[in-house]
Amino acid sequence: MTESAFPGWHGTTIMAVRKGGKVVVAGDGQVSLGDTVIKGTARKVRRISPGGYDIVAGFAGSTADAFALLERLETKLESTPGQLQRAAVELAKDWRTDKYLQKLEAMLIVTDGSDLYVVTGAGDVLEPEHDVTAIGSGGNYALAAGRAMMDSDHEAEEIARRAMAIASDICVYTNGNLTVETISK
Repeated sequence: MTESAFPGWHGTTIMAVRKGGKVVVAGDGQVSLGDTVIKGTARKVRRISPGGYDIVAGFAGSTADAFALLERLETKLESTPGQLQRAAVELAKDWRTDKYLQKLEAMLIVTDGSDLYVVTGAGDVLEPEHDVTAIGSGGNYALAAGRAMMDSDHEAEEIARRAMAIASDICVYTNGNLTVETISK
């Protein structure tokens, strides 16, 4: 199969909601190759603890690339304990300038329970304006649904779960098999 004929891997919706002193990161479990679901139970949201400092990270894109980025983030956090923003900026800087890292195809949502960032290979470290962010194929659907619910009485986890359910109803590359992690500062 030629590279241009290869259908490509698709899938993933990751979102984070910050409300009521908590941050909830939720991710679906679907991985698709072309129009075929390869796996429905992938775990794309993880808790890591470099140097005893807890963070939750969710990733969209190539799994191997995301794991390489998570390892780099852990290293950055070990050298700057408790400074998620600094570690994220250093990772984004390396990602943009290192010839090996430039080829990585993934995005990350990272949080320590207080700060919340989206980190991209373009060198971006973005903090959401409305305490909701999302990435991946169904990210815009989850983001819109989550933002619409932020003024409600729902807690962060319920907003995340409902928004992800809406995204999974719309995006064919997103399923309802969720991994949900909650963290607070």
